[in-house]
Amino acid sequence: MLSKLVRGVALTSMFSLLAGCNLVVIDPSGDIASQQADLIIVSTILMLLIIVPVMALTVFFAWKYRQGNKDAEYDPEWHHSTKLEVVIWSAPLVIIIALGAITWVTTHTLDPYRPLDRIDAERPLPKDHEPMVVEVVSLDWKWLFIYPEQGIATVNELAAPVDTPIQFKITSSGIMNSFFIPALAGQIYSMAGMETKLHAVINEEGVYDGFSGNYSGEGFSHMRFKFHGLSQDGFDAWVNDVKTDENFLGRSQYLELEKPSVKEPVRYYSSVDPELYQAILNMCVDQSKMCMNEMMHIDENGGGGLAGVYNVMSLTYDVPQMRGSQPLPDSKSFVATLCTTPEGGLSGEIANLPLFDNGPVSRAMSVAPAGVSTGF
Repeated sequence: MLSKLVRGVALTSMFSLLAGCNLVVIDPSGDIASQQADLIIVSTILMLLIIVPVMALTVFFAWKYRQGNKDAEYDPEWHHSTKLEVVIWSAPLVIIIALGAITWVTTHTLDPYRPLDRIDAERPLPKDHEPMVVEVVSLDWKWLFIYPEQGIATVNELAAPVDTPIQFKITSSGIMNSFFIPALAGQIYSMAGMETKLHAVINEEGVYDGFSGNYSGEGFSHMRFKFHGLSQDGFDAWVNDVKTDENFLGRSQYLELEKPSVKEPVRYYSSVDPELYQAILNMCVDQSKMCMNEMMHIDENGGGGLAGVYNVMSLTYDVPQMRGSQPLPDSKSFVATLCTTPEGGLSGEIANLPLFDNGPVSRAMSVAPAGVSTGF
């Protein structure tokens, strides 16, 4: 009696806890997330077609051939059944083929880089439509959203009009994170020096949770934001509200914002440097560093010779000096040491390079900051 009571209480508690779960992944508010939810449900049902019968048969055979059942058929010479083999192999094969076909189709239709072709199942989009662009930057430990078309930026708050296609361009200031709004679409990673993309649309007004799904250090658990699905009038009012804040986001302001912080409050910027996102993507917000796209262009055209060695040394993939947590090294870099002749025979030629003069500095090659060894 006591064991039945304990079992009943445990089951009641379990169902009570499950009733409070937010199943937003299964019941989302965006078309892409809805298609992904359908994929999860269909895949689960197909797999259960094998799992449920196997579990049921396991219980059935254990019960039928229990030691106390003297009426069960006993055939010690049995070793093969063609019918049974056909069932055992054909059923999983059919399900695997079905799952493979579904996976092939949805891999292409739900590709995050693929522009949307519909608002929802009943409303297709014209081929020449232009999505609203939002540039997303993951920082330690907060999110920066830049709206290039509206000329504004926000921290830890995102908004978009319903039934409007959105193209997210996503990058990171350093540590890899993942951009995830379960009600909108699946997660996609943000990585320094790289740009990932996500096309999505929100179909219902509301306030939805967004967060990073990839552990990134001390403040990771607070790396959350709210996504507001608004009517077009509501979105226009939100943009106007952001523009009344009269804060400018340029390179110097970004370098300050980039410093690690936890539980960062929502911030609005009424205007943004139009080249800021590209500078973040190419890791050259600090103008003493060469932009990655410029370096790749030089490499594509054969490299920069001796001057290119300095450019390699001065490119810092992390930002320790900027954050004030670690000085740049004074010793020679590994590349520079390899390129230095044993007797320093090229030192005279290198000293005469205009790279080390105090004259005008080009955008591509800047004078080495104080304390940084050139390695020669």
